[in-house]
Amino acid sequence: MPEVREPAGPGQRVPLRSAALEPLPPGTSALPAGRRPLRWVRRYVAAAVAADLLAAALCGVCAHLIRFGTDVGSATQLAVAIFPLVWVAVVALQGGYDASTIGSGNEEFRSILQGGLVSMAAIGFASYATGWQLSRALVVLAVPTTVVVSAVGRHLLRRYVHHLRARGLCLRTVLAVGRERAVLDLVRQLRRERHCGMTVVAACVPNPDHAALLRAEGVEVVGDLTRVPDVASAWAVDVVAVTSCSEAAAAYLRQLSWDLEGTGVELLVAPGLMEVAGPRMHVRPFIGLPLVHVEEPHFTGPARLVKASLDRLGAGLLVVLALPVLAALAVAVHLDSAGPVLFRQQRIGQAGRPFTMLKFRTMITDAEARRAELTDRNHNDDGLLFKIPGDPRITRVGQVLRRHSLDELPQLFNVLRGHMSLVGPRPPLPEEVARYDSSMRRRLLVKPGLTGLWQVSGRSDLTWEEAVRLDLRYVENWSLALDLLILWKTFRAVIRADGAY
Repeated sequence: MPEVREPAGPGQRVPLRSAALEPLPPGTSALPAGRRPLRWVRRYVAAAVAADLLAAALCGVCAHLIRFGTDVGSATQLAVAIFPLVWVAVVALQGGYDASTIGSGNEEFRSILQGGLVSMAAIGFASYATGWQLSRALVVLAVPTTVVVSAVGRHLLRRYVHHLRARGLCLRTVLAVGRERAVLDLVRQLRRERHCGMTVVAACVPNPDHAALLRAEGVEVVGDLTRVPDVASAWAVDVVAVTSCSEAAAAYLRQLSWDLEGTGVELLVAPGLMEVAGPRMHVRPFIGLPLVHVEEPHFTGPARLVKASLDRLGAGLLVVLALPVLAALAVAVHLDSAGPVLFRQQRIGQAGRPFTMLKFRTMITDAEARRAELTDRNHNDDGLLFKIPGDPRITRVGQVLRRHSLDELPQLFNVLRGHMSLVGPRPPLPEEVARYDSSMRRRLLVKPGLTGLWQVSGRSDLTWEEAVRLDLRYVENWSLALDLLILWKTFRAVIRADGAY
């Protein structure tokens, strides 16, 4: 009997069913017939449908009670009764219940927003085409509030799923395929972004006997690229992920997709441009070939003007609202230890222009002089950052300020002066910039930010390589929607104080 596999957590190895790797007869598929969706996926979809039905029912009834009270006609009553069913159908047509999009990304919320627009258009068309005097309360009140309530319901569902994923539940198992270094990057990325819901349990690489780095990470290397269908069957994985640096040619990917067809195993192929994503990438047919079109990033134009305006307005509003907090923190820093309240340091901004960055002082006055004696304790000795957990130079008040990023509040004045943005790459030191290569210098194409992807993705726990990659990802894929998302996540990261020291 083949050995049964148990679920694996991060860094745990999973025993292989050795019998499944025996050669198969010619023409025999290594994979079983299509599988049903995972139980947690079915439950999530059922919960999402129930939440959307309830949201539409409540919002429809409340909208008409607000508009008409209890005196409504039969046509209005019928419209209110069928509105929840219409809402769920519209969201389903927009892909709101697709298993591949639930639990991560913004496709769920986009489908709800699109469903709201389609619903308003459909109600208006039905009213015009049939002559029914459907209430405007449906369009003006019910649909917009249903969009908001449904989005809140999805957010709560997603938070619950993320909580379960942090405990090692509700995860899709992944078989990673490609060269060792690319697979290793994928493993680390998925472990860091646990909420995405995927965990690599096995890998197939071109040279399985020379994959010490993967084995050191606790990933079982179970074969070369020719064994992928067999391994996918033996391990009953949910996803086969082919990395961008694999030796898989077009013919190999085509054959692999045929082998996985009808099995319920999802095939993912990572693009070669790892830091380019979102609206800049489009698949377009060209003379019969599907080609990926990569749009040029825009660092000027109306969108950038809007960003600059929002930066100044947002920073000004935050300074006014935070004045009592700023004053209280300044007094606390002054009373806690001798020295100036503000710490001024030269940083490099957009286009390599230096500026003086402001922060509340969190260290003793001779902190720089004592840096040399702490070099061997540097947490980020793999790059240019100098971070030490439990740094003895940090004052008592400084520990609190750093833990919740309150020491960075004076940077709002840098934003007002145009040196920084609310969201952007981490402001680098001159000695860091002096060692930049051509790819790192792309960070200087935009203004540094008060917060950024590095702030909401681990903060000081990030390695130098990871911090640079996040900054480059922001520069390459900037959008106003991304800025709003980062600002939203910043509040949670600051409150939780993960990776701050």
